[in-house]
Amino acid sequence: MRLFAERGYGETTLTEIAEAADVSPRTIFAYFQSKEDILFCDEPSHLERATEILARRPAGTTTVDALREFVASMPPPDERMKLRKRIVAANPDLKMRLRAHIGQLEGVLTESIAKDLDAGPGDVRPALISASMTAAFMTVRDHLEAGSGTPDHREAVEILDQVLEFLQGGLDALRRERPPAD
Repeated sequence: MRLFAERGYGETTLTEIAEAADVSPRTIFAYFQSKEDILFCDEPSHLERATEILARRPAGTTTVDALREFVASMPPPDERMKLRKRIVAANPDLKMRLRAHIGQLEGVLTESIAKDLDAGPGDVRPALISASMTAAFMTVRDHLEAGSGTPDHREAVEILDQVLEFLQGGLDALRRERPPAD
């Protein structure tokens, strides 16, 4: 992260990263296929954690309730994460790549919301709601980062909670309605 911040993401090579880490380039390539994999190495674990929380949610717990648990369990960003946010914020291509990583959550949310709504395979509502959720998360992140680049963790959690409350209201309304015929 330090090299990306000092030299620029595009200007930093995997060989330079290996040298700074005092390992061979072969070692770097054994763990990472690209610089993007290094920059976004935490993303798969975030997706796994969200998937786990959604999968193990008790009966009667909605997707939104589980997402609240996920958001509440996230620690404030450490210095490495703050540095990564600045690197990504400075590079439009990296912003799009981060959006793609966050977009992977959409399929997991679709399955979870389908359970909430007891939706059949032809019901488009779960996919529309999950797309709305991921768009909301990305928009909140973009808005907060547009300010100082390092949003206050408490502020971010509060805003996300408000977004989740809004989404819960929509899910509750859909659950009260009769689902469309498949």
